[in-house]
Formats: sequence, structure tokens, C-alpha cells
Amino acid sequence: MQKMKPFDHLVLILGVIFLCLPVVMALMSSTHAAIDIHTNGLSLLPGGDAMATYGKVLTHRGGFTGDVTGLLMLRNSLILGLGFAIGKIVLSMMAAYALVYFRFRFATALFWMIFTTLLLPLEVRIMPSYQVMAQLHLLNTYSGLIIPLLASATGTFFFRQFFRSVPDELLEAARIDGAGPVKFFIDILIPLSKTMMSAIFIIMFIYGWNQYLWPLLMTTDESFYTLMRGIKSILQVWIGSQIPDYNEAFALAVLAMIPPVAVVVVFQRMFIKGLTESDK
Repeated sequence: MQKMKPFDHLVLILGVIFLCLPVVMALMSSTHAAIDIHTNGLSLLPGGDAMATYGKVLTHRGGFTGDVTGLLMLRNSLILGLGFAIGKIVLSMMAAYALVYFRFRFATALFWMIFTTLLLPLEVRIMPSYQVMAQLHLLNTYSGLIIPLLASATGTFFFRQFFRSVPDELLEAARIDGAGPVKFFIDILIPLSKTMMSAIFIIMFIYGWNQYLWPLLMTTDESFYTLMRGIKSILQVWIGSQIPDYNEAFALAVLAMIPPVAVVVVFQRMFIKGLTESDK
């Protein structure tokens, strides 16, 4: 294997610094008092208010109702992220399974109809989706937050391509052994799809975790607020001479980065394998 040249290492090191510098700056700034950040700007050196700031954002009760805490918003974001990821994987796998293994007319046309929904992002269909949820009385519910966005053309596409690469001999062997469609799906396809499921899980979890616009529209009850809404509400304070709690906003931003980073670190090998592996 050819050794990397010093210039290659320099480029990689500069890239890491460029990507990590905002995160380090947010972490260090969260340890300073809000007045210090407002006066002196962001900092790359630690302050003395770390324990007080993070303890406050996690346990302090605030909001109009006085019941909202950082732990509550963290839980809501986690429910949203996991609901998106798991729900999209289940629906995408079932849709791809039907398209590949059930030979019905217009299956290809139906797949392309599903795929063209990528041209209709959430922002385009947000008002009709909201109206449907309101008529079903699903506002301010986890179901209303998660269910309307579960359909995934991207996940269906990846699983369809994966299932098409599975050798037909496996299907024939399953038939000889008396396995029906459900048993073939559960006992053979799901174990084979672990790497692909991991790749889709990372993408969809981060997508759900970072949602801001849809929860903003769907929830007026503060008990359903997510971390993204919490950060935004802190920075909207400007009332008279009151200074926003920049340190708390940075602390929430740092906390909001931890679960997605943890998911990527845990599943990164399976993520890369799921997107690049060609031999199934």
C-alpha cells in the first residue's frame, strides 16, 4: 500500500480542525456566563460555569407552563428520531419486498411513482399534511409528529436495489423448505439486510432528530417541545435589556449533537458497508 505523503496528512488535519472548531467553540462558550459571551464574544477557552449551565438546562423548569426541562426536550427529540428511523425502515422494507418479490402488474410504474415523491419535500406538502392531522385530532401527539413523514422513497429505493441483488437461489431454497412469504422475509431477508438497515437508520435518525419546522407546526403543547425548539426559544428572548442565555443555547446545542454523533460512531462500519457492499 502506498504511503500517504505529508501534504495529504496536512490536508486531513486542516479538514478536521475546520470541522471541529465550531463544535469546540460551542462547547467552550457554554461554560461561560451569558454576559461574558455577550460582551467578549465566543471563546476557545473553558469558563467556570459549566456545571451550573448544564445542570440548569437539563433540570431547570421553564416555559410558559413552568414544566419544560432539557431532559423532557431530549426525550421528545429521542422519540422523534427513533420513531422516524424505525418506522421508515419498516415501511421501506415492506414496500421494497412487495415490489421485488410479488410479481404484480405495474410494479415498476408504482415504484417510480413512489420515487417521484422525492420531488415533494416536507415544505411543499406541509399545509395539507397539517390539515389532515388536525382533522384526525392528532395535533400535539407523538403519532401526529411521526406518522405523516414515515413514507420514504429513499429507503424504498435502497432496499429495492438490495433485494434485487439477493440471489434467486435463496428464494427457491426457501420454497423447497416450505417457507412462505412471511417466513422468507423474517428469517432470510431481514438478517441479510442488517448492514443496509444500519445505514438507513443513521440517515433517518439524524433526519428525525433535527426536525424543527414540522414539530413547530404540529405542537403547541410545551410538553412536546424538542431540543431544536428549545434552542430557538432561548435565542428569541430580547425583551427590553434582557440578554439571551447564550451559554444555555450553546449547552443545548452541544447536548443535541451527542445522540447523532453516538449513533454514527456505533454504526459507522455497518453504515459504510451497507452503502458500498456489492457482494451480498
